[in-house]
Amino acid sequence: MVSDDDVLEEISFDYKSANIDKKDLYMLEYAEKVTDNLSSVSEEDIEKLKSVGFCDEAIFDINQVTSYFNYVNRIADGLGVELE
Repeated sequence: MVSDDDVLEEISFDYKSANIDKKDLYMLEYAEKVTDNLSSVSEEDIEKLKSVGFCDEAIFDINQVTSYFNYVNRIADGLGVELE
């Protein structure tokens, strides 16, 4: 059996090859697109999330959390904030 720690390690290394279900994979793909190439996000991405059970509210939450962390990281990076 794969432990949660093992899965987290796999995800942090390469989520696309990690031992995760389609729902988690599609969520992470969407979050990556929002982070790295926002203009490429399309209705197809939303429909893909819905196809694995995400409702509109959950998709909104994924978008908001991803966008918030992108925002905070850009502020910290722009101000030269270093982690302890």
